[in-house]
Amino acid sequence: MDFTYSENQKIISETIRDFSKREIIPNMYDWDEKQHFPIDLFKKIGELGMMGVIVPEEYGGAGLTYDEYVTIISEISQVCGSIGLSVAAHNSLCTGHILKFGNEEQKKQYLPKLASGEYLGAWALTEPVTGSDAMRMNTTAKKEGDFWIINGAKNFITHGASGDVIVVIARTGELGDSRGISAFIVDASNEGVSSGKKENKLGMRASETAEVIFTNCKVSKSAILGNVGEGFIQAMKILDGGRISIAALSLGIAKGAYNAALKYSKERSQFGKTISNFQAISFKLAEMATEISAAELLIYKSAYLINNNRNVTTESAIAKYFSSELAVKISSDAVQIFGGYGFVKDFPVEKYYRDSKLCTIGEGTSEIQKLVISKNILS
Repeated sequence: MDFTYSENQKIISETIRDFSKREIIPNMYDWDEKQHFPIDLFKKIGELGMMGVIVPEEYGGAGLTYDEYVTIISEISQVCGSIGLSVAAHNSLCTGHILKFGNEEQKKQYLPKLASGEYLGAWALTEPVTGSDAMRMNTTAKKEGDFWIINGAKNFITHGASGDVIVVIARTGELGDSRGISAFIVDASNEGVSSGKKENKLGMRASETAEVIFTNCKVSKSAILGNVGEGFIQAMKILDGGRISIAALSLGIAKGAYNAALKYSKERSQFGKTISNFQAISFKLAEMATEISAAELLIYKSAYLINNNRNVTTESAIAKYFSSELAVKISSDAVQIFGGYGFVKDFPVEKYYRDSKLCTIGEGTSEIQKLVISKNILS
């Protein structure tokens, strides 16, 4: 494998850096402080072709591979984890689910607008009392003639209030039956769809996380993704790709924190020399650089497998587990290198530190990743 950036990746990286200087960096701390979700920004990101990264060109997407996708998410997240998270959730979850399991009519109806950024996507699986235990979800869809009536509530949904299109996973059979769950495409403008509480979060504060409520929400049978009863199995496959997204998000945060700490260590003087000259600091930086390289290799191995239509469940769980825990560790080390300045909002690493923790929780906690990994290696 060639581990150097391709020409595509180089162009993408430069484009994101230029875009970030203009559109993200001047505003991101204000967005974070006010918990403002900059929805118009994603239309501009869509104009760059980054809201439909893996969507084929025939459906209005960029038609790129997971190599470019990882580059996009990690480059954006080096600047701002919130924006990286929203781009990742839109691409890998809602858009990815329709791309992978939608029929031709569904793809033509939704993918072009999702890929352009005209539509913002949401993916609704988690509920107040069922996070990892998704098979016991309480949201139901009941058939009435040619329609399905959805009732229930989903929480911790990225773009839960602002999303235009929601892929909803609902129970259509018996509680606890993996074949009793189905996936539906729901327009957020449908009668019976409303947003509830917007979460007041530790980090990722400029990425919207909200409750979505379905009250006698009537959708046509044409809204079903795949066949009735396939929703849970579909969701697990979508999470394979989603874990690569969160791994890339984690990588970006780790790189951002590391680069900030490296730069600061060369500027901050104590006892007559820069702190980078002290072994305690230089060894910490060496460990950070080594661990980032390891995470990057795990992520691109997963990207290689998914690009070649090979099973990626174990590898994506390993990449997500390692990279997310690493993001927390490296951002914590970066705060330590900054000392007292690392604890105040005038310096960048406290935001990386706050943002990093979500990576160990979203799209499967670290504990769930270990469950997936151990189950597969012991089978």
